[in-house]
Amino acid sequence: MTALSASSVEDRLVAQPPDARSLSSQDRDLLIISTIQVDGVWVIKSHYGDDVWHLTGHATNKPKSKKTIDFSRTPTPYRSLVKEFIYRYLRRGLDGHALPSATTLTIVFNDLQPFIRHLDSQKIRSLSEVTPLVCSTYVADTKAERVRGDVGKPLSKSQMMGRFKAVEMLYKLSQHSATPIPLHPWPESSATRLAGRLGRDRRSKTPLIPDDVFTRLFQKAHTFVQQGDALLDLRDALVAVAASRKDKCQQAIGNAKNDYLKKKDWEGGLRAFNAALLNLRDACYIVVACLSGCRNHELAYVQTGACHRTADDEGELYWWMASQSDKTGVGKTEWMIPIAAVEALRVMDRWATPYQTMISEEISLLRENNPLDPEIAEAQRHAAAVFLGVSPAQNNRVRTLSDARWNTNLKAFSKRIGLDWNLTTLQFRRKFANYAARSLFGDLRYLRDHFKHWSQDMTNDSYALNESQEMELYAEIQEELDGIKLGLAEQWLSAGEPLAGGYGKNLMDWRSREENIILFKDHATMVKSVAESHAIRSNGHAWCTADDKKCIGNSFEKTRCSGCNNAVIGRAHARLYQNLYSDLKTLSGCDDIGTGGQARVLRDLERCRDVLVSLGYDPEATTGP
Repeated sequence: MTALSASSVEDRLVAQPPDARSLSSQDRDLLIISTIQVDGVWVIKSHYGDDVWHLTGHATNKPKSKKTIDFSRTPTPYRSLVKEFIYRYLRRGLDGHALPSATTLTIVFNDLQPFIRHLDSQKIRSLSEVTPLVCSTYVADTKAERVRGDVGKPLSKSQMMGRFKAVEMLYKLSQHSATPIPLHPWPESSATRLAGRLGRDRRSKTPLIPDDVFTRLFQKAHTFVQQGDALLDLRDALVAVAASRKDKCQQAIGNAKNDYLKKKDWEGGLRAFNAALLNLRDACYIVVACLSGCRNHELAYVQTGACHRTADDEGELYWWMASQSDKTGVGKTEWMIPIAAVEALRVMDRWATPYQTMISEEISLLRENNPLDPEIAEAQRHAAAVFLGVSPAQNNRVRTLSDARWNTNLKAFSKRIGLDWNLTTLQFRRKFANYAARSLFGDLRYLRDHFKHWSQDMTNDSYALNESQEMELYAEIQEELDGIKLGLAEQWLSAGEPLAGGYGKNLMDWRSREENIILFKDHATMVKSVAESHAIRSNGHAWCTADDKKCIGNSFEKTRCSGCNNAVIGRAHARLYQNLYSDLKTLSGCDDIGTGGQARVLRDLERCRDVLVSLGYDPEATTGP
């Protein structure tokens, strides 16, 4: 490895041309691709002439395949050409776009390989020979391709779109080469259209975890977290058992550990205990992911001692988790978390200690062998992380778990607790945003306080509590909130949908008048207009549209919503009013509530009866809503 000063590295990178086509092969091969700082010294990690480019600047949750480009995978006739294009993309990006990340580079390279193999099979040796007809045959072959190991299953739309976009990118990059592709690959179409990702499908979202699945997942994970300290105490005891027998062979130490576990009534021996430790790590991840709204790479950056707390003007405490986000270049940032997530992170601080020690020992060994080894810097990026794992295939090397590994672990965890749901890391953020949005609608069954804090924070100055917090999450919560409002407006404006409450009856009357309907070009526009023009929230027994937030139904007289001109009551509230009606009817038979009490009970009975009848229910029926 070549050691360089910071100024020397900067000077060389600035002097490098944006593309390599005008350079001699010798000068071209010396171009710097990536550098890394090892204990204060800059080291060149990869040169242009290397068969494998080791990229830097990636998140710690990325596996080797997402941070290296192996040009030996490219057919020989095209290798130098593809390397030239990837270099230009690395240095200049595309017009109007930011420079690509390491992950984007590897994705583009991988998505381009099938097209290059297609050209090779067609004996096309120059990009100037690539015509729309050649590209159309590639599209047909791609659509006919089947997923390996899954007979009959075609490639997904996202897979096809990635491949087609890579061809479009090759076309754009080739315009800066000696042999540009003469015409756009598909002049009358696009990668998006060819992949069938138009309209609603193009804007498809991550699946929303159902409430029953989310509830069981969180409760099980939280139970494991609460048992975490006891499990780690037992791990510490086993370490002491091993230390007292350090002169014995591994089998003898293992037997001693099993004997100790048996005395502590642990079933399954050492193998089951080690599996329980990994299960604890996965449970902690689930709890923190559920309660923070973090992406996987943001949790991967979490380090020991990540939590701290602040207090508002009234003395109420708020807990925060510090980490890093690469998504929008925000860098160091923080997330509001409840005490349950704090407890999980404290467990992880203990859990990760022996693994962090293994990384420290690895760094010491690397320094002894080669003080400029780039792997020293890479290991240091993981040295204080908590969500770690061991890779037996890489000599038991410890690193932050990759996003792909987490998806495997999450599916296994779900299966172990009896859930039939394809759980992935991406789903936690959307579920968090959905719950924070629903807190404004009084629709949460647990963790109400935490999500109430989030909704309150949304309505106030975003930086009031913590100017370091991640702000993009607010936009995603608002998107979920808008979706909930849109769904409610759709329900309210559906013909035949019964509504109660003063405003609910007005809506039914309004939607029945044709002159109001023709004001909008279509039903979807009308729904959107109503959703956007109304302040909609829930008080638990009605939807309130009062824009001054002075809801009369939040008092003890909840039945006042029945006649309020700001209230909309739907069938979702019917059971509540039926139960209230039954309780009031029982109360009306009491002879010790006085005349005033009787009058109030009868008044509220009539209000509940009006709501139920308006919603199409008979309050006296034996089978209620």
